[in-house]
Amino acid sequence: MKKISNKVAAMVLTAALGTASLPFATMTAHAASSAISSPLTAQEIQGAVSELARLGVMQGYADRSMGAHNQINRAELAKMVVKTFNLEGKAQTPAKLTDIQPNSWAYKYASELVGLGIMQAEDGQFNPTGTVTDAELVQIVSKALNRDTKSVNYWMERFYSGNQTASRGEVAFLLKTAHKAIPSEKAKITSVQSLNAITLIVTFDAPLTAEDEVFAKAKADFVFNDGLTLTNMPRLKTGSMATYIVPTSVQTAGTTYNLTYKGNKAGTFTGNATKLQMNESRQVTNDTFEVEALRSDNVTDYGYVISAYSAGRGENAYVLDQNNRANGTTYQIISSMQARQVTITPAGGQPIVAKYVPFTQSTDGKQEPKFRLPEGQVLTPGVTYTVTSDWATIKNPTFVAEEIAPVEITEAEALSDTSIAITLAEDPGDELFSGRSVELTAENGEKLLATYKYSSRKGAVGIFDLQQNGSLAESTIYTVTPVGEWAGDSQAELTVE
Repeated sequence: MKKISNKVAAMVLTAALGTASLPFATMTAHAASSAISSPLTAQEIQGAVSELARLGVMQGYADRSMGAHNQINRAELAKMVVKTFNLEGKAQTPAKLTDIQPNSWAYKYASELVGLGIMQAEDGQFNPTGTVTDAELVQIVSKALNRDTKSVNYWMERFYSGNQTASRGEVAFLLKTAHKAIPSEKAKITSVQSLNAITLIVTFDAPLTAEDEVFAKAKADFVFNDGLTLTNMPRLKTGSMATYIVPTSVQTAGTTYNLTYKGNKAGTFTGNATKLQMNESRQVTNDTFEVEALRSDNVTDYGYVISAYSAGRGENAYVLDQNNRANGTTYQIISSMQARQVTITPAGGQPIVAKYVPFTQSTDGKQEPKFRLPEGQVLTPGVTYTVTSDWATIKNPTFVAEEIAPVEITEAEALSDTSIAITLAEDPGDELFSGRSVELTAENGEKLLATYKYSSRKGAVGIFDLQQNGSLAESTIYTVTPVGEWAGDSQAELTVE
């Protein structure tokens, strides 16, 4: 988020306070000595201050003013954050601070947040009268709420100014918003909308708890009629309060679906006929092909717009508003590909069902979910194949298969008793390890099976975990070979000392 507001400090701090223990009056007088003009309206700030006062989060000064335009200091912020997110008593080991009197009003709040790792106090120095920049505010609120920084940044977009200081009113505005984003086990659905043939947009009155997001639990909680099912866990949209991208099995166009959540009626929607607009299908290996989607076609993978992945996607992550728009463009969303399949048909031959290869739908900045033929089947060089799907329309669905050389295993290294690293001759540049396994054969003939740990690839190296409670034996040399033809007849020697 690059926007810089016109916020300016109308007055700057005039007193340099020492680092000795500071009483309440000194800390609040310090804050009251500065004022900030904000891009937020007076009504917005007053509304936020009033709401936080109602919640017992924000209190005024001795002169009964709320100091909404005063710079906030670290002590004041600590109290407001602890109160907003109900963090009192949550730190297992509250920090010992040396520049706040233990009996002061601020000590317990600052000590709590430092103990939780939400605010810092180098060498026990909390600097209670120090000001707080908007950039620091993003980090603190993100940690306190356990929410991605891009969402918090989005909520501050109206007044965010990077390294300029925040006012009490602006902090109140942000905390009022963030308070609505506290997960609740009692969350209820307020709206449900079918976005395309495999995707729902479901809004709750509060975010789900982590326990309620787990796939097995969510699948039991989200119940549909006419055979429609949840196919993966619901994912919270970046920047939203409590709006989720919910993947379903393929909806039947025109069917009226009823959704119950945790046994309660939650909404009705009509099965969507809209198929996702994919661009091209092409071969990746001798048994795997991919189906590409392009952002330039206004299609985005959900991985770029959900809170859970926003940190890992870096500059590729962004925020879609409530109408799924960004920078003036409305996007179609590809929800989770888990359990998806497509049909690939050779010219003059019979259709073959190919299943999605897990964790390949949006890697390395690309939107190219991969699909694999049934075990033991490969594409025939020179044959034309056409890919079709009941959830996607593919602009260029046909390719002519070629003979592609398999990847080559060159090295194997033990990482622990149960994990090994496999190195290829060169970086495949994509998740070609996904769904692959290797066999480890000891000198005495005993065999172990190891399967790729999804998303563990770093360049040419992928991590494989031993299966069936297998464990590497000390002082043993293993021969590592691929299961199937994915790495040809290459092999590597692994020595366990």
